[in-house]
Amino acid sequence: GVGPKLEALLHSLGYFHFDQIAAWGPAEVAWVDDNLEGFKGRVSRDGWVAQAAALAEGKGN
Repeated sequence: GVGPKLEALLHSLGYFHFDQIAAWGPAEVAWVDDNLEGFKGRVSRDGWVAQAAALAEGKGN
């Protein structure tokens, strides 16, 4: 899950909503993966785009 530290980091990068993450293409995924200090590679490793799409549609847990 996304804890408070990761949430704050995403907010500092300008991301606040699941639909924003769900819309990321390969370039955005690569950029965020490179810029998540302390969490590098997590976007790809954990499949954030697919998870965010499900959550944005109300299908997540």
